[in-house]
Amino acid sequence: MLQSIRDSSQSIVAKVIVGLIIVTFALFGVESLVSLTAESNAPATVNGEEITQQELFQATELQRRQLLSQMGEDADPALLDDGLISAMVLDSLIEQKSLLLAAQDKNMIISDRMIDQMIINTPDFQVEGQFNRNQFEAALRNAGFTPLMYRDLLRKERLVEQQRNAYQLSAFAVPSELDRIVALDRQTRDISYFILPIASAEKNIKVSEDDVRAKYEAEKSALTTLEQVAIEYILLDKNDLRENVEVSDAELKAQYDQFLASYQAEEQRAVAHILVEVTAEQDDEAALKKIKAVQARIQAGEAFDALAKSESDDLGSAAAGGDLGLNGKGVFSAPFEESMFALAVNEVSEPVRTEFGYHLIKVTGISDKELPDFAEMKYKLTDDILDQKVEAVYVERLELMADITFSAGDLIEPAEVMGLVIQESEPFDRAGGAIDITRNAKVVAAAFSNDLIRERINSTPIELDKERTVVVRVKTHFEPRVQAFDEVAAMLKQELIEQLAGDELKTKAQQAVSDLISGKTMTEVAVGAEVMQHFAVSRASGDLPESVRTLAFSLAKPEAGRIVASTTELDDGSVAVVLLNKVNLPEVALTDDEKKSMAIFLGTRFGQQEYQSLLTQLKNAAEIEKK
Repeated sequence: MLQSIRDSSQSIVAKVIVGLIIVTFALFGVESLVSLTAESNAPATVNGEEITQQELFQATELQRRQLLSQMGEDADPALLDDGLISAMVLDSLIEQKSLLLAAQDKNMIISDRMIDQMIINTPDFQVEGQFNRNQFEAALRNAGFTPLMYRDLLRKERLVEQQRNAYQLSAFAVPSELDRIVALDRQTRDISYFILPIASAEKNIKVSEDDVRAKYEAEKSALTTLEQVAIEYILLDKNDLRENVEVSDAELKAQYDQFLASYQAEEQRAVAHILVEVTAEQDDEAALKKIKAVQARIQAGEAFDALAKSESDDLGSAAAGGDLGLNGKGVFSAPFEESMFALAVNEVSEPVRTEFGYHLIKVTGISDKELPDFAEMKYKLTDDILDQKVEAVYVERLELMADITFSAGDLIEPAEVMGLVIQESEPFDRAGGAIDITRNAKVVAAAFSNDLIRERINSTPIELDKERTVVVRVKTHFEPRVQAFDEVAAMLKQELIEQLAGDELKTKAQQAVSDLISGKTMTEVAVGAEVMQHFAVSRASGDLPESVRTLAFSLAKPEAGRIVASTTELDDGSVAVVLLNKVNLPEVALTDDEKKSMAIFLGTRFGQQEYQSLLTQLKNAAEIEKK
């Protein structure tokens, strides 16, 4: 079932549906999912327009499919929170409904002809480059849609896209804005700074036990442990079964004979072609006349591949000189294949008519498949037989594990019967433990389930991956509790030291800024710390701490006789004192091409901002009711 969901979620239909998401969960076009007979128990309304229960259900299912696809082959649907998904999808549907109503109010339309063109040009609805009705309907059925539903889905998505493009593509930056932003972007600054290190300050901080106890009493209610469990488990590993499985010579011979029976020594041909299509604009007679003219040019000495590049209507192969690669039988239509296998190497065919038009075919090489002998195949055959036999044993052992652990009151009997070792884990919380088994989401969910904690039963077999299955049992359950003083004293003491050291550094840093403003030099106020100077610092400079660079570009430009300085905290808790010495304006002007590119970029950014403002405005102005 999961594979079916994943396959559907990879189709073009699912991609279109997921592409209708605003931010993460806003599915465009979901109005088409509601039937004419939908009940009126709408979970929400927007300006009087209902978002029906069926819409919400369908959109939630689509979101579930996409999430399961992203989670991979071992995805467990039980791990998804349906309530959370439904709530997020409902918010997205409200936003989508607001956008759709706004587009309709502006009389935006998408014609039936445009919808037809989108469907016809969708690759997943095509067979050999042509739209195929059966393929179209099969793809929709896979995703649970009818053609009418899908057309309506496309129409509504394009309506909203049309409105979005109206904002994003019409926005622009005036020359003064462009100049100002470029000047800011290319501006550089000269700065000086020194760092007051947190480590040095911490060495001088003394904290008494009474201080730590006072902090403990003040924060006691928050100093609780997380709920934890320690489990015991038995692990069935498919790889451990291989050493007890043997492959006989008779089995190898039988497998080789079976391989020979299914193997066809098939000749393959490297082929190229030139196609002249028969279309409404170019009938059969005109196409035949053109292909014969091309044939005459080849016979006169022109290169086949050069003519394919200039004359072939097969855009997929023309650029490669008409090359279609190495092919066996059953790949092309009968007339093409018949001619291809009748030609000698480097021979060019007469014009060949297929459903696409007229072809000139050239065979550029012939390759024969040779049957591999038994010695060449023995290793692979042995591995294949081992895989089959081990898989059969593994399935049998899984069934035994499921039966015996279900009826057993602990893991002792199952371990003895199956020859497995009972293993134990360290305590872990709901975030998972230190080993791969206790990090597995399915194991964590089972270990914290009421059945295993309260009833003290064995879990059902849990598949970790394709080769390992585990049965777990809760050995010890640790309820959340307030930690004793001794357990947290060291941590609280360090927090106090860091806090007091940080406060001391901030006080010193502020005093240093005051001293700078009063006329002292950086060297005088640095009190032994190294003063670092950087010239022409840009917004992208990476040779100084990020917080220092950010502060430097937030400070006002120094005026004559005025000192501009401030402080900032570094990632490790140290504090930097920063002095802005000079603001350097860019001297190099943009070229016309650079201005054009920058104007396009800024226009796009402005358009995105305006569209986001529209979303906010529509949601704020809409009459929204949730039930």
